[in-house]
Amino acid sequence: MRILHTSDWHLGQHFMGKSRQAEHHALIDWMLDQVQTQAVDAVLIAGDIFDTGTPPSYAREQYSRLVLGMHALGVPLILLAGNHDSVATLQESAGLLQPLGATVIAASGPVEGQVLLLNDREGRPGCLLCAIPFVRPREVVRSEAGQSGEDKQRGLQQAIQAYYMDVYQAAAARRDAIEADTGRHLPIIGSGHLTTVGASATESVREIYVGSLEAFPTAAFPPLDYLALGHIHRPQKVGGLEHVRYCGSPLPLSFDEASQRKQMLLVDLDAQGLCAVTELPVPRFQPLRSIDGDLHSLPARLTEVAAEGSADRPVWLEITVARDDYLADLPARLQALAEHLPVEILRIRRQRAQAAGVLPGDLAETLDALGHAEVFARRLDAETLEPALRAELERRYRRIVAELEPGV
Repeated sequence: MRILHTSDWHLGQHFMGKSRQAEHHALIDWMLDQVQTQAVDAVLIAGDIFDTGTPPSYAREQYSRLVLGMHALGVPLILLAGNHDSVATLQESAGLLQPLGATVIAASGPVEGQVLLLNDREGRPGCLLCAIPFVRPREVVRSEAGQSGEDKQRGLQQAIQAYYMDVYQAAAARRDAIEADTGRHLPIIGSGHLTTVGASATESVREIYVGSLEAFPTAAFPPLDYLALGHIHRPQKVGGLEHVRYCGSPLPLSFDEASQRKQMLLVDLDAQGLCAVTELPVPRFQPLRSIDGDLHSLPARLTEVAAEGSADRPVWLEITVARDDYLADLPARLQALAEHLPVEILRIRRQRAQAAGVLPGDLAETLDALGHAEVFARRLDAETLEPALRAELERRYRRIVAELEPGV
């Protein structure tokens, strides 16, 4: 039995004002080809199918195109909700997609409905899936008056752990019944969309249990043969475990993901459990780079990265500028450097020198010993500012202080 594990597609995402429509179109074509080439028995998307709860029409069209493409191949598609997905949006078409071989799990529900039997291409039972989407706190816990933040965190963790165990036990009971009836032993795999302890995130990953649950302990999961996770965009094993994996997003969703090697995972199973996990590299459909330097070194860097682009597909760039970051006309200068090159500057970051973050004065002096007005004045002194700009910043500072401290 071979499962293709992917997640965090974020259909409909706009990247610094740029549409990812063409990239997602190419991604679907590529994946459908891989499903055939790699003899995949089922595809699992572990959450964040869409980027928002109200995806644009072209994102919905791509969603339908993916389902129809998988149906044409005769390969089951399991679609699980993530924290970006709307339960209502996914649920509205779930019934229509079922006859097309696509199973949509939009929310946590009765445990029997979360256990799916997946067949191989010959129609033989291949494995049982504990199909668990993003678990919303309101689905598993009730708030109680007087609870501390620590109590809420512990309660949510325990509730999610109990829910996973309930679904696993339902899967184990079904496995035992199948084995008693057919003599065929099936592995049990699971899914999830959450942050686990030890997972390494990127800047495009938002917290999903704000103030309640920072990360879910890996040891709290039931003894699954494989755990297909979503939400973290960087592909990785969790705690070095071969069978607990984030596949990562197939497209880079922020500039700090630009250097990542994006992938999907081919998961091979037999009656004994997990056989192998094979990384399937995803091509880069849109050049994306993050570079840094000063105005002296950047021309060479721009020429270097421009080799990856073309007139119809320029490289999307983030540039971090050091030393020359104080220049007011910095964007215009960078645009001039990039003129006639197949690159498009989407974000400019100014790398403040470390010295600018240190208040001048006695090193033994602490912030507690200074008033906020003195701290603000010294911070302005550390910058190279036009007199008019400094005067305006001081005026706004005084207005904010007057609003916050009306009696002063």
